[in-house]
Amino acid sequence: MIINMDKYLEIDHMCGFSWWTILCLMTGSIVGISLGLLCCIYVSTLHENDLWFSNIKEVEREISFRTECGLYYSYYKQMLKAPSIQQGLYELIHDNTTESKRTINILQRMNIYQEVFLSILYRILHIQTYLEPIYFYIYTVFALQTVYVIALFITSWLLSDSWLAGALSGVWYILNRVDTTRVEFTISLRENWSIPFFALQVAAITCYLRPQLKPIQQRVVLWLVFVSTFCFCLTWQFNQFVLLVQALIIFTLDCLDFFTVVSLYLMQVFSLLLVWLLQFCNSMILGSLVLSFIVSALFIKHFQTGLKTGGFVIRVGKLALHTLLVLTLTFTINYSAKTILQLKSDEHIFKFIKAKFGFGATRDFDASLYLCEEAFGLLPLDTFERLAGTVLLYPYLCTLSVLFILLLLVALSNLSTNGLGQACREREDRTFSMRPDVAYNLLHTVFFGLLSFSTMRMKYLWTGHMCAFAAFGVCGKEVWSLYLRVLHCNTKTMLSHTLPPSQSLMEEISELRDCNLPLTLFAGSMQLLAGIKLCTGRVLTNHPHYEDQALRERTRQVYQIYARQSAEEVHKVLSSVGADYIVLEDSICYERRHSRGCRLRDLLDLANGHIMDGPGENEPDLISASHPRFCEAIKTDMPPYSTLFTRVFKNKTFNVYKLKKLKKKNKAENSP
Repeated sequence: MIINMDKYLEIDHMCGFSWWTILCLMTGSIVGISLGLLCCIYVSTLHENDLWFSNIKEVEREISFRTECGLYYSYYKQMLKAPSIQQGLYELIHDNTTESKRTINILQRMNIYQEVFLSILYRILHIQTYLEPIYFYIYTVFALQTVYVIALFITSWLLSDSWLAGALSGVWYILNRVDTTRVEFTISLRENWSIPFFALQVAAITCYLRPQLKPIQQRVVLWLVFVSTFCFCLTWQFNQFVLLVQALIIFTLDCLDFFTVVSLYLMQVFSLLLVWLLQFCNSMILGSLVLSFIVSALFIKHFQTGLKTGGFVIRVGKLALHTLLVLTLTFTINYSAKTILQLKSDEHIFKFIKAKFGFGATRDFDASLYLCEEAFGLLPLDTFERLAGTVLLYPYLCTLSVLFILLLLVALSNLSTNGLGQACREREDRTFSMRPDVAYNLLHTVFFGLLSFSTMRMKYLWTGHMCAFAAFGVCGKEVWSLYLRVLHCNTKTMLSHTLPPSQSLMEEISELRDCNLPLTLFAGSMQLLAGIKLCTGRVLTNHPHYEDQALRERTRQVYQIYARQSAEEVHKVLSSVGADYIVLEDSICYERRHSRGCRLRDLLDLANGHIMDGPGENEPDLISASHPRFCEAIKTDMPPYSTLFTRVFKNKTFNVYKLKKLKKKNKAENSP
């Protein structure tokens, strides 16, 4: 009778726990979705307040898509204007308006499948009478912020086993909007499409690495890893560099014996190869470092069967040799692939990295263009002041420091294990232990934090995950137990300190700002040309999508309008690319935003071997130019400028000139 009662009580307890679990899941899900929707409404409101978007004309709305944003949106607009979906796709595959005198495959060169998908969806949903195309586009991008917040919510929930951590991560993400996203004013940027999928992939990997996950659950989660990785890769051309950092994290944890997961490597490879197929066999993907690294890591790992045996010194020596072999094979495969494919599309990035980290100065125009941009400089210190103001920085640093020390201890423990028995390993696990999912997220925030420190533009890959990681530190039982063991004291939570920032949040939402839109023209620099492509559909000579060597060379040639070149040479260059009009921008010709050496005219002078303007030192091999600066000299309207160019428009910012057609000599005059 007692035995039957025990069984009955056990069943009743299990049922009670099940109902409690369901209640927690429902509550957490509602809170997570609500925070995601709140973030979506928040950035949408900021966008409306900044631009008065609902009160301006359609052309002004399109002008608000500045620089490359306008270029990407123009293909969405082009697909909607096409007579049919098939015709629209054909025009993208055989595009002859983006680059003059060239027919290029836009789907191969650029990551615009999201624009194609949205345009098709807008057509088939038949919502034209209810929602304008531009609103359908921006609302979709804002809705991805909901996905982003939910992904961070899930990550911190999985790490801490508490949906309160997810709620805290969502609140922190919204409060730190200045440093976690810039979607409200750069809607069409590829990162705003892709980073939410990347956050979803991190959440899926966190779930996949959780202990005691059943095989069928692992397969389902692995499919989610693949789908999210594929969407991330398809929507951003810099996917290969982000996945390389992630592959290095997996490689490090594998070497330190935290887990061995070949399937995560394979998901990266399969995603990249599928994108390669969809982008019409884009050679830049096959020549990526991440593919070369994964192939090398798996190949060397397959043949080094005794890598994780032996004492501490022997294992460290084996790991050092293993790492050296993998890196050597990686660069060998990558160099061979690029040589065979004759790939030069990403060489400007490696020149930039080489110069940025002090491996020799460069006069390369493309690399210097990146080096002189603030977005590619070091992370400003005021970023940490803002993060500290919302009480995100302090728990993040505490969690990071404690867990990083624990990671080192566990790594040393793992490397000291010589395979003498399971009992020994269990004793060590009781002393020092770290779950694989926690170890992955720890190294994730470390690696991407270092990337953000080196390049400010990459901070958006770090700060969002930073919110989830700090929330795990505040609400996770494991972290608090470590605090108490190490510090032997109680620590109060700092949730109440997030209330003051919430007041400024409400003020920001209610603030309406002046709308300041640039003037409308039909030619200019590559930033201006992107807007021209969107608003007018005119043929371009160059554009901001810089992942093509021929386009980079053409941009450098067109930019000679701001260099010290003769009127004849500039006319020849512009005629060779099919230009009919040029727009000279005083903001570029007389630029003061950058310091000497980083102004566009300085970069052109250095690339041409000419001495730069203004007081200051010049390298000894530079020479004085034999011609005045074109953008200044053309304003004199003196020959030969007046012979070759006619001014057709002028205001306080722009000067528009039409190229005169040179009369060809009669054949009779040229005949002997």
